[in-house]
Amino acid sequence: MTSTDIVNISRPLTEMARLQPNTPAIIFPQEKRSLTFLELNQESDRIADGLGRIGIGRGTRVALLVPPSPELFAITFALFKAGAVPVFIDPGIGARNMKGCLAEAEPEAFIGIPKAHMARRFLGWGRTSIRITVVVGGGSIWGGIPLDKLRSSEQAAPFVAAETSRDDLAAILFTSGSTGPPKGAIYSHGTFAAQVDALRELYDIRPGEIDLPTFPLFALFAPALGMTALIPQMDFTRPGSVDPRKILGPATEYSATTMFGSPALLNAVGRYGESHGSRLPHIKRVISAGAPVPASVLKRVAALLPADAEIFTPYGATEALPVSSIGSREILAETGAMTGQGHGVCVGRPVASISLAIIPVSDSPIPVWNDDVTLPPLEVGEITVRGPQVSRAYLNRPEATKQAKIPDADGGVWHRMGDVGYLDKSGRIWFCGRKSHRVVTSGETLYTIPVEGVFNCHPAVFRTALVGVGTPGSQQPVLCVELEKKNGKTEQEQIRTELLELGSRYPHTRTIRTILFHPAFPVDIRHNAKIFREKLALWAQQDRP
Repeated sequence: MTSTDIVNISRPLTEMARLQPNTPAIIFPQEKRSLTFLELNQESDRIADGLGRIGIGRGTRVALLVPPSPELFAITFALFKAGAVPVFIDPGIGARNMKGCLAEAEPEAFIGIPKAHMARRFLGWGRTSIRITVVVGGGSIWGGIPLDKLRSSEQAAPFVAAETSRDDLAAILFTSGSTGPPKGAIYSHGTFAAQVDALRELYDIRPGEIDLPTFPLFALFAPALGMTALIPQMDFTRPGSVDPRKILGPATEYSATTMFGSPALLNAVGRYGESHGSRLPHIKRVISAGAPVPASVLKRVAALLPADAEIFTPYGATEALPVSSIGSREILAETGAMTGQGHGVCVGRPVASISLAIIPVSDSPIPVWNDDVTLPPLEVGEITVRGPQVSRAYLNRPEATKQAKIPDADGGVWHRMGDVGYLDKSGRIWFCGRKSHRVVTSGETLYTIPVEGVFNCHPAVFRTALVGVGTPGSQQPVLCVELEKKNGKTEQEQIRTELLELGSRYPHTRTIRTILFHPAFPVDIRHNAKIFREKLALWAQQDRP
C-alpha cells in the first residue's frame, strides 16, 4: 500500500498537531480544562499504545460509552489510530435498545464510565461478545482496566497509526431509532474523510476557528477540521432543555465562530436571546440539522448574529451527511414563505460530491439501479443519493440493507433516504416528509410537511403533525396541534375554526377536518425535534371525536 492509498481519519489530528501544536483542540469551560492539538495527539498516542497492549487493535470492535470529555476525544482518536472500530450508540435510546444494539454490533471490547459498566454488568449488555473492558474515571472495582493505568507509560516515539485504506471499516454509528429500531450504519475511513472534506468546502471552515458543537458526534469533527471544540455544559440527550446562558456565555467569552445546534436548541437560545437582548458577536455560521428549522426560529437566531453571519440547515442522515444545504437568507427571503403555502421545506442544492435523484415512491426493495425511473422536476418521489459520504450497508441487517440500498452497474450504491420530496426547476430539493408518514386516504396521498407548513403559519401554533388513522388506502387525516401556550377550551375552539379556514385555502389541506390539541409532542432523543408521529397516530386513534 502506497502512502496515497492510506486513509485514516486520525491523520488530520496528527497534521494539526504539527501545524498548530499550541492551539487548543478542545476546551471545557465549566471545568477549566483544555488540551492543545499537540497534547490531544500525544494523549491519543499513549492510549492507542495502551490499547494495543491489552489486545485492542486493527479491526477490534469497541463499544464506547463515554460522555463528552477530553477522554472521549482522546479515546476516539486512539481507536482510529489503532485501526479499531468504535461503536457509537446514543445513550438516550434506553436500556432495551442499547442491549439490542450491542448484541447486533458484537463488540469485543467495552470502554465506558462506571455508570455504563454498572448497566453492562446488571443488564447483561454484550455478555456473549465482550472480552476486554476499560473503565474511564473509576477503578478496577467496576470490572475493567482503569484508563489511567492503560495510558501510564510514556512513549519514546509517536504512535504509528494503522495503514487503513479508504474502504476499511472505521466505525459503526447507530441511528437514533426515531423511525424504527436503531440500525448500525457502517462507516469506512473514506466515509469520514469525505464528510470532513464536504463540510470544510461547504462552509469554508478554516483551521484556527472556534466551534461550539452541541451534538457529541459533530464535536469530534472539529479537531479533524482544525477547529477548537468548545464543549458547553448541557445534557446532550436533551438539547431542547438547554440553559441558553450556558451556550451564549461561552460562545461570547471564547469568541466562537461556529455553532452547531438542533432546531430545539436554537429555539431555546433564540427565545432567550430575543427577550434578553443577547448577541453572538463573533459567530460566522450556525449549522442546524435533525429536522426542518421553522422560519420563526431562524429569524430569532439571526437577530443575535452579525450582519454577515448566516444559519445553514444541511440535509442528510446518519447514513448520508451532508446531502445538501441552504442558508437562512434564502429561506427568509423566498423559500420560507413557500413552505407556508404548502410547497414543503427547501433544503437547498446537492453538495458537489453527491449525486441525487427522485424515484417513484415504493415500499419494496429495488434490486438494481435504473436511471430511466428517475422522476422529472416538480414530481414528488423518494429522495435517493450516491456519494463518498454515503454509507453502503447496515451492520448485520441484510434485509434493512436490501430495503435501503440500491446497487448500480458501476459498483456504487444508492441510498434511499426514506424521505419524500421533489426537485424544482432550478435544481433545489424540497423535503415533503418521511415516506412512512404519508397519509393515504381513499382519494389522495397527503405528505406531512406540505400540510403542516400551512397550519404552522397560525400565530398561536407552535407546531403541527399530520397523522393517519386507520388502514392505508382508507385513512382519515388528523391534524395534531401543539400550541405556543396553554389555552382554555373556548380559545381552542376559536383556534380550531381559524385553522379549518386556513386549510380551506389550499387543495391539499381542505380535506382535513379533524383537529386535535396535544399538550406536548413526543420527540426524538437525539435532537428533540423529530416528531414521533407513530405515537401521535395511536393517541389520535383514541382521542379523536
